[in-house]
Amino acid sequence: MIGRLNHVAIAVPDLEAAAAQYRNTLGADVGAPQDEPDHGVTVIFITLPNTKIELLYPLGEGSPIQGFLDKNPSGGIHHICYEVDDIIAARDKLSAEGARVLGTGEPKIGAHGKPVLFLHPKDFNGCLVELEQV
Repeated sequence: MIGRLNHVAIAVPDLEAAAAQYRNTLGADVGAPQDEPDHGVTVIFITLPNTKIELLYPLGEGSPIQGFLDKNPSGGIHHICYEVDDIIAARDKLSAEGARVLGTGEPKIGAHGKPVLFLHPKDFNGCLVELEQV
């Protein structure tokens, strides 16, 4: 069901410092910041030859990333994102298998302009999983 790894998301306490580290220290292709109000984050994508890194920073009050940073002040890996061909079919299969889909269960549009869903980390070895339809 899952396809390639789309990205690894890292919550960061200082978005510009993290972007500069990837750009200047690692020589990576670093994109521009983009606000995602529906998800409560500002993101920057770093493009690698085989996947992407997504830097996450809180946007607005009640951002889920702020809660993560409160528990992990230095930041850290927040989630991994896998591609799927049909997000509704994936959701229905996972739900039938007992996996919990976060939120309402209806896909939201993610940072790439495509439908996404998140799966409960307790159902996937402590890892928050994002599915993105390609």
